[in-house]
Amino acid sequence: MRVVRHLLVAAVLAGIAWQASAGPVLDDIRNRGKIVIAHRESSIPFSFLDESGKPVGYAVDLCKRLAEAVKVKLGLRALAVEFVKVTPADRLAAIVDRRADLECGSTTNNAERREKVAFTVPHFVTGARYLVRADSPISDLREFQGKKLVSTTGTTPLKAITTANKDRLLGITILEVADHAKAVDMVEKGEADGFAMDDVLLYGLRAGRSDPSKLKVVGKFLTVEPLAIMLSKADPEFKQLVDDEMKRLIVSREVYPVYERWFAAPIPPKNTALNIPINYLLRDLWKYPTDWVPGT
Repeated sequence: MRVVRHLLVAAVLAGIAWQASAGPVLDDIRNRGKIVIAHRESSIPFSFLDESGKPVGYAVDLCKRLAEAVKVKLGLRALAVEFVKVTPADRLAAIVDRRADLECGSTTNNAERREKVAFTVPHFVTGARYLVRADSPISDLREFQGKKLVSTTGTTPLKAITTANKDRLLGITILEVADHAKAVDMVEKGEADGFAMDDVLLYGLRAGRSDPSKLKVVGKFLTVEPLAIMLSKADPEFKQLVDDEMKRLIVSREVYPVYERWFAAPIPPKNTALNIPINYLLRDLWKYPTDWVPGT
């Protein structure tokens, strides 16, 4: 009994010591009894609003799993989840300014962003392509020469097409909008000849239109985009906890049914299946899951 008692005391003291050394993000979560998740409005199927206005999606489901791991680690009986909407333009600031603990959307892990925020293990790998009208003859970037190409403010595809346009002297008029849905509207209305964005998002946005057959996705990959959940750089313990849980979900294969739910089964808003299998880039990355991504 004495040995058991000593072990219990040691465990309690270890828990107290860990709590005392926890970083600012974990301290905030514990003190307020809730975790704040930043979500997107129209990043189908990663993070978007369903018919009732509730945040749903692949990244949202993964973040809920991460929230559960935080609850267990902090020894809380319950942990409320609060959602805050962000856009491509303000999503980094939401993490840097600590208005959200996790950003659960379709954000690319790259070197420029890592100067301000941290990322966990990627949950998807995609690349920039183009959404055009079904009757458009355009099949790749060079064919936008002298035409209008729209993308979303604060995204890596916007930066990539701006650079390519300058380097290749294409003479494309590049337009910026605040959200993906607006960009699709512009293509449908003829206000832009195409929309440059991660191809998986383009397929999701196309599936959500009243008549998806009026749009198509074209072109070679202009970029390679490892998408990952964003979090603060200010708390190494929080990042380690998130990384460990993401790795566990992947190695245990618990992530696969979550993927199937959003990429293989019918999803809102039109109850249409995207039918996008796990690509070879993501399969290779998940063999040895890490937050390190090459070439970004």
